[in-house]
Amino acid sequence: MNDLISVIIPVFNVEKYLRECLDSILNQTYKNIEIILVDDGSKDSSGIICDEYAQQDNRIIVIHQENMGVSSARNTALKNVSRKIHYICRW
Repeated sequence: MNDLISVIIPVFNVEKYLRECLDSILNQTYKNIEIILVDDGSKDSSGIICDEYAQQDNRIIVIHQENMGVSSARNTALKNVSRKIHYICRW
């Protein structure tokens, strides 16, 4: 199986946890992924951290938007996935 998996991460003021989250995803054994980070108007350094990771790994896409809530952030990401979506998991 070589299907591209899109991982969508809404981001809002999570600088304390963001690096650990991204490192965990990037260290998975399955490598055919794209990570779409939607910075939903963070007031801390979350947006900067997103940009730093995107510069280090071309599988990461960062979208910055004004704060519109987690549902809007997810919808923004869904508009930017590379392929047809087969399954959405929310937790």
